[in-house]
Amino acid sequence: MFTGIITDIGRVTAVEMRGDMRARIACSYDMAGVELGASIACDGVCLTVVDKGADWFDVDISAETLSKTNIGANGWSVGQRINLERALRVGDELGGHIVSGHVDGVAPIVSAVREGDSLRLVLQAPAHLARFIAPKGSVALNGTSLTVNEVDGDRFGINLIPHTQAVTTWGEAREGDAVNLEIDTLARYVARLAEAG
Repeated sequence: MFTGIITDIGRVTAVEMRGDMRARIACSYDMAGVELGASIACDGVCLTVVDKGADWFDVDISAETLSKTNIGANGWSVGQRINLERALRVGDELGGHIVSGHVDGVAPIVSAVREGDSLRLVLQAPAHLARFIAPKGSVALNGTSLTVNEVDGDRFGINLIPHTQAVTTWGEAREGDAVNLEIDTLARYVARLAEAG
């Protein structure tokens, strides 16, 4: 489990296809405190550490994950920066919302407009996920816990304050980018209960 509060920006330093995709990610985490088998959310995708060094870790990415995330849609390339978050530990502050790291779909950015110092984005949710997104609700986008401003059909808007742009990769967001979308777990269960009722 994660909170959607990004704790580092990693950089992809190697990508190799070997049955599954293997990627090496440079980071500023103290890797001595990260065990093999630990989970790290990489742009919102919960991935397992399969090898590590002093300032890097390797992950394997299955064909299923490639088909459901922007890793497959965009392809990770050497030099690419990605949002990172280590798994939640008992006693950690829950600053965002509960995030599983299981991406539900990919949402393209359909507009990116500067409003003062903030960046206003409109994204298009996959049709089957749009009903789970509500104004003032939460979504995880590329692993970042964000508040939905407004919803118009399958499109929804978010606002990125300067701090969020500075401590994540969101300052680099551009129209047309494919973004990993994880809907709020609570919204999923509320919708399921409404269907059953």
